[in-house]
Amino acid sequence: MWRWSRKSLLIVMSVCLLALTACGSNDASSSASGDGESGELKKVVLRLKWVHQAQFAGFYTAVEKGFYKEAGLDVEIRPGGADFPSVQMIASGAEQFGVTGADQILMAREKGVPVKALSAIYRKTPFVLFSLKDSGITKMEDLVGQKIGVKLGGNEELTYRAMVKNAGIDGTKVEEMPAKYDLSPLLSGQVKAWPGYVINEVLAVQEQGNEVNIIEPNDYDINFYADTLFTTEDIIERDPEMVKSFVQASMKGWSYAIENPEEAAEFGLKYGDKLTIDHEVSMMNASIPLLEPENLPLGKMESEAWDVLQQNLIDLEFLKEEQNLEDVFSNEFIE
Repeated sequence: MWRWSRKSLLIVMSVCLLALTACGSNDASSSASGDGESGELKKVVLRLKWVHQAQFAGFYTAVEKGFYKEAGLDVEIRPGGADFPSVQMIASGAEQFGVTGADQILMAREKGVPVKALSAIYRKTPFVLFSLKDSGITKMEDLVGQKIGVKLGGNEELTYRAMVKNAGIDGTKVEEMPAKYDLSPLLSGQVKAWPGYVINEVLAVQEQGNEVNIIEPNDYDINFYADTLFTTEDIIERDPEMVKSFVQASMKGWSYAIENPEEAAEFGLKYGDKLTIDHEVSMMNASIPLLEPENLPLGKMESEAWDVLQQNLIDLEFLKEEQNLEDVFSNEFIE
């Protein structure tokens, strides 16, 4: 379940102190907005959900193709992760936009954090369970009596628990091992199935010459929005034009990336020094169907999808109370 850890709180407090020191008498949002009359670019920060990779190619593309600049914005893209959780970083007021799982938006709202989703980048979840081909594990029912990896916390665990529920199997009869980022437990046979993104971990295993079986959430009527672009209500209230400019330039970047996946993947190499072009191109190509480019405008969200996600969060006890979906997301900056 989503919690503010001591480490995260210390990070946020430090960020806030630095922001206040840097801004002096001006607040963080005024600094971010810049001086519109002087024609200067407004400086804003985008905090990603995870480390730099093609999962975020559309945002890199918006920078490299000058879409943000055309919108009057100077955008810095920073990596996320456990040490820099995007919801906490944006909630601190020191940064303006973030990417996180849609489930995290709902859980943050319940904690009183006024974040709001602006677009759903991955409208089909990249999350899957997968096994090595020779394991014979091809469906949720095959997991009973087996040892598998489970990523605890966040949308990965939520999706897995929902799949167990919808499959009608007894989750207590599946032996779970907390999964990290090392794939060796699966490759060595220590576990029979592993959680991951079809655009990343599955590709990494296949690139090592392994064939895999994939168990998709869609097979169990599960499809939760994954990477979601968000900001705070305060930023929306104070500078809605800046928010709209940022969202539309971002989606323009994603549209270009879909049409030019190899070029978009190359842009990502400028942000991560350990990335390889072959893997990034494969990641970008695998991402395109999940972005639903045929469902225009890109990033548009549906109330029904948010409602299904919320009900699953409540049923699985990730969320205690229903949140007002009008406060949770808005399509107004896309359309």
